[in-house]
Amino acid sequence: MTRTWSLASGLLSISAAAVLALTSAGGAAAAPTATEDNKNPSVTSAILDTNGVADYWTADRMRSAVPGDVLAGKALERGNRSSTDVVEKGKDTTVKATKGKATIAQSETPVSHIGKVFFTMGGSNYVCSGNAVASANGSTVATAGHCVNEGPGADATNFIFVPAYENGAAPYGRWTAKALYSPTAWSRDGDMAYDTGFAVMQPLNGQTLTAAVGGSGVAFNQGYGLTYKSFGYPAAAPFNGETLKSCTGTATRDTINPQFGTQGIRCDMTGGSSGGPWFIGADPFGTNAAGVQNSVNSYGYNRSAVMYGPYWGDVIQATYASASAS
Repeated sequence: MTRTWSLASGLLSISAAAVLALTSAGGAAAAPTATEDNKNPSVTSAILDTNGVADYWTADRMRSAVPGDVLAGKALERGNRSSTDVVEKGKDTTVKATKGKATIAQSETPVSHIGKVFFTMGGSNYVCSGNAVASANGSTVATAGHCVNEGPGADATNFIFVPAYENGAAPYGRWTAKALYSPTAWSRDGDMAYDTGFAVMQPLNGQTLTAAVGGSGVAFNQGYGLTYKSFGYPAAAPFNGETLKSCTGTATRDTINPQFGTQGIRCDMTGGSSGGPWFIGADPFGTNAAGVQNSVNSYGYNRSAVMYGPYWGDVIQATYASASAS
């Protein structure tokens, strides 16, 4: 049985001007073509080959996909850190600290617009989490930057989103991405401050994504220290990636690597939860995912059950705007 973990909660005041959208109810693919956004050089995009992608993801490939948090660890190993203590969630003492004990993360019923993300990068198959967000094109998914680009390095291919995934079931089908967007500071430099990406999905059965599953509103340039409810599909022990989990807490800044400008909440979700949404304005004790998205699961430290997420400011807002308008 899991135990409930909650920190200070209460009503949140969200600037209406900052909330851009309200909630609306075979083989590996060819390498993507990455370009700098002509209208906004702070954004990089990649156009994907969608042929055969849905068929590529057999049940065996989905089960054997590597939790994508390892990619965050690789980005940090490439030099963008001030502490050698940063590791991907789900390894080393993170697992040892939770083994045999009640977990902080709570079980959730499936949410139509939250799901699992599967993709190929550098010749390996990975799994992350993601969330459909309200957008001009009705087809945009928010996830972690390291789930769309190595930061820096290869872009993802064979990218699909499976909303409301549970125990292998895909009640809304498998949605194939046709384009990926990330901050240039992530795709070029691997800067953890910008570890957020957006995927634009192809229509499925004549519908856009949010017409089929709904989508969360998004907010940018909010205050620090808000109360968040995060969601994800942790796949590394003691979890198995088959069901949705959540954590709730009041955010505090990362004091180990303050240059990231990130915030963390008490959470022991492990590998596979990368890219899962952080909501403000959600019921911290309920099972709903109402509210608006304001960050994603990004990284953790190996001796602390805390999940960190990037601050969604102007650059990530520009990245969202480019994806939404595509």
